[in-house]
Amino acid sequence: MPDDRSFRSQLPENWQRVLSIRAAIALALAVALLSVATALVNIGLDTVGGPLAPYVPEAVQNAAGFTGALTGFLMVGSALALRRGLRAGWWATLLLLPLTAAQGLLQSSEYSLPLVVLSLIAIPVLLLSRNRFDQSLSLSTTQIAAGAALIGVQAYGTFGAYALREDFDGITTILDAFYFTLITSSTVGYGDITPDPTSTEAMLFTMSVLILGVASFGIAIGALVGPAIQARITKTLGKMTDSQLELLEDHILVLGYGKLTEPIVDELAANDRAFVVVTHDREVAADLSDRDIPVITGDPSDEEPLKRAKIDRASAILVATNHDAEDAFSILTARQLAPECRIVAAATDRENTRKLEHAGADAVISPTVLGGHLLVRSALGSDDSDLIERIIGSD
Repeated sequence: MPDDRSFRSQLPENWQRVLSIRAAIALALAVALLSVATALVNIGLDTVGGPLAPYVPEAVQNAAGFTGALTGFLMVGSALALRRGLRAGWWATLLLLPLTAAQGLLQSSEYSLPLVVLSLIAIPVLLLSRNRFDQSLSLSTTQIAAGAALIGVQAYGTFGAYALREDFDGITTILDAFYFTLITSSTVGYGDITPDPTSTEAMLFTMSVLILGVASFGIAIGALVGPAIQARITKTLGKMTDSQLELLEDHILVLGYGKLTEPIVDELAANDRAFVVVTHDREVAADLSDRDIPVITGDPSDEEPLKRAKIDRASAILVATNHDAEDAFSILTARQLAPECRIVAAATDRENTRKLEHAGADAVISPTVLGGHLLVRSALGSDDSDLIERIIGSD
């Protein structure tokens, strides 16, 4: 049994980690909400003033009053990334916090002071919790290309429209050009900025921005947002995505789930061993997914779920539920699909040990018999205490 003093010594550190993570996330969300609220309040004000007003151009002051909402929504996204422990979320939040503080200063209304103070408080908290966010953001080549295409089209439209500003009615600054590109590519098109009908170049350019913008928005939504929605749906249903299934290699396949399976799954997870659980119980599958345990919902005695779990690539197969009859059918199917793979099973009833071996298991362990042997050895003075403690699940 682990030393209680060792456990107590680790508890403050674990709590410190949890509290620092939660504090950073809570502050980021608070700043995000304040940024949106402050922007909405200041949008309704006639003027944007403050101590910096004489030194800041009017266009910048107006921009500070109108862009706070956008910054707030970006902060919500970075806070969600922090919740997942992503290092990219940490960097995004660290870059956005000075921006929200600067926007509050430039707005300089009485409603902006809490935003400035909270943003400045959040920065040192975030810096102190840097090591807590160490998960990498994995983007596929398709997602990177889609994001680059979206940014590229916006840059193309902005600089192109500004270069052709004499052929457009309403474009005088780079901000006007970006505004035109954004509303055109998103198909909003208010009609306040239009190309000169006599300019063929401007008309062709506008059509190109429209076509490329719509295409880039569609591709970006499909590539960037689609996988996140699919992952959430599949996680709720207790399933794995196709991309996750394709990455399976040299993994352990756990067929079925029950009381005997729980310590097996915990042991595999504790040792960072690649494995997949196949179970027909949807509630169990959803619970395992919430714990970030790979799971496929399906009958482990059917061929289709086992093929989806890449049984032909598995290094071993474990079958240990509380129903020996169901386990026997699972073993038969697994042996048929993977003749060379090692199959280890647990027999709830020791009388069924031979039957599971005949079904195709390479090794069958009876927890009852094993426990009896260990208890006798311990009573006779054999020092198997560590193994016994692990088997009986001592905390």
